[in-house]
Amino acid sequence: MGIINTNNESFYSNSRYIDPLVAANKALEMVEDGADIIDIGGCSTRPGSTPISIKEEIDNLIPTIKKIKAIFDNTKQYDSYRYLISIDTFRSEVVRAVYDIIGEFIVNDISAGEDDSQMLSIIAKLNLPYIAMHKRGDPSNMQQYINYPKGVVNEVKDYFLSFKNKCEEIGIKEWYLDPGLGFAKTLDQNYQLLNHLDNFEGLSSGILIGLSRKSMIYKLLNITPEESLNATSALNLYAMIKGASILRVHDVKEGIQIRKLYYKLKENI
Repeated sequence: MGIINTNNESFYSNSRYIDPLVAANKALEMVEDGADIIDIGGCSTRPGSTPISIKEEIDNLIPTIKKIKAIFDNTKQYDSYRYLISIDTFRSEVVRAVYDIIGEFIVNDISAGEDDSQMLSIIAKLNLPYIAMHKRGDPSNMQQYINYPKGVVNEVKDYFLSFKNKCEEIGIKEWYLDPGLGFAKTLDQNYQLLNHLDNFEGLSSGILIGLSRKSMIYKLLNITPEESLNATSALNLYAMIKGASILRVHDVKEGIQIRKLYYKLKENI
């Protein structure tokens, strides 16, 4: 999963593509490099940020979505966006606006439906693949909610067990879990979750890991996000070994190399 942000607030500057044509060409480049999914976000949700309005988010997204649609339609390779385009949003209005343009796509929701009471029902109604991430609070205050009396792994697992029941009740058939590295987690808790990722296998359709260039890497190593590619690659390989089925990355070529190495290792077990 390659990352494209259509806003100026994302923590990694090289993931920001404000011009719709530049963003669309970058999306096509990522697909040509081997990305299976392009994750497009119009509203930054990094810790400490303040979300923009729904209108601003839609205004950031829609021109890029239209450009991507035009470019991909012209390639004659894609008859569905269901497993190609992912929209990183926690707002049902955004889901509806994008659906009206391209039809089916993946919804990547950092709030697992908690920040919009209509989100899960729309996912079920439209039969969209869904990614549910664990967090607490909102981006402006989430780092206040880092106390996990039963341990972070146990409590996040309990959260997704409950969410699984919710999906069955509402009729969501295909969903993926994301333990939410960096969201209401300490640095050590991030590594605990990564080290016990196999505890989450079988709960959902698969596990997404998004650790690319995050502070759990650059703060530990005392480097910048721009210097974090090597360490990102190392942890992404470990994540796959521990059960991750989707890697959300800024650097698609390197992510594809990691996947190739992983499958070679598996082949020779």
